[in-house]
Amino acid sequence: MTDPVFGPAPQQATDDLELVQLLTPEGERVDHPVFGREFSADQVRGFYRDMTLVRRLDIEATALQRHGELGLWPQSLGQEGAQIGAGRALSPQDFGFPTYREHGIAWCRGVDPVRLLALFRGVDQGGWDPFEHNFGIYSIVIGSHTLHATGYAMGVQRDGAVGTGDATRDTAVVAFFGDGATSQGDVNEAFVFAASYNAPVVFFCQNNQWAISEPSERQSRIPLYRRAQGFGFPGVRVDGNDVLATYAVMQAALQRARDGQGPTLIEAYTYRMGAHTTTDDPTRYRLSDDVEQWKLKDPISRVEAHLRSNGFADDDFFGEVAAEADALGERMRRECHALPDPAPRDIFAMVHAEQTAELAAQQAVFDAHVASFEEVAR
Repeated sequence: MTDPVFGPAPQQATDDLELVQLLTPEGERVDHPVFGREFSADQVRGFYRDMTLVRRLDIEATALQRHGELGLWPQSLGQEGAQIGAGRALSPQDFGFPTYREHGIAWCRGVDPVRLLALFRGVDQGGWDPFEHNFGIYSIVIGSHTLHATGYAMGVQRDGAVGTGDATRDTAVVAFFGDGATSQGDVNEAFVFAASYNAPVVFFCQNNQWAISEPSERQSRIPLYRRAQGFGFPGVRVDGNDVLATYAVMQAALQRARDGQGPTLIEAYTYRMGAHTTTDDPTRYRLSDDVEQWKLKDPISRVEAHLRSNGFADDDFFGEVAAEADALGERMRRECHALPDPAPRDIFAMVHAEQTAELAAQQAVFDAHVASFEEVAR
């Protein structure tokens, strides 16, 4: 059996699929026999704006951490094309389950960047409403959320929100994770369940080639997207620094899920230009020449080159986006400094929707402990 979009069924596939690309590093538009599609100038300008603002978000957060305002920050520098392409392909009813580096996806789902800062400042637990944004809380435990995504997708399936033909109802679920997570048992279990139940879930792997200090070639003997074959669903590798190609591939996979055709694995082949987190020193384990080579494939620069060479944007547009990025950076600094510290007692309100007897007893002990200091002060 041959899938009309993703090609031969896994048992028939023998050759690697090519890296899907629609925009070269030089900004030249190319076609693809399966995923080729047209983009309006407004769409491409929108991608450029999104990527530029998300990069500024990342740069400002890194600076805030360096100044002691955040405890930690996982950088997304260089992965803006993969994240914006994937994030903008989502429909409002689709639901995303992120790992801890999905700042671009959060941006696309309408999460205020300051909420991300609050999490890494340690003043809340990532407290945006998942059902307001259809975007879950950041998952720190590597790969665990892929099971959550698969379970949610199975629920969507049983709620009759798949394959109805209603574009406003049919729902896809996405699990976002990195190449390192593919070595975790949870991810492989999620693949098993998704395939067994034909769940409407897209597994979106950003292969930035480094699981902290472990290169991807030490994690897998084959390209990551080909792992899908062993579980019985399609896999495809896309140029993750090409926002147009990522959008096109993600859109096709999401529609496949919404139509009831089951899971897909997308490997967005990209590169982590920064550190794993701000506690990491990547100069200890990777070559500067590699970084310099990947700078030539920068996702933002190639879109700017495309816009300029085709007359789709002028200096006024780029100046306006730069000014918007400056304003975002200033707001992030100002509002980060103003984030209030949480009341210690609030931790008891963040565990269960309805407080249990055991938790109430713990809270009583805590309250008595705090009161004892007040008595000493008197």
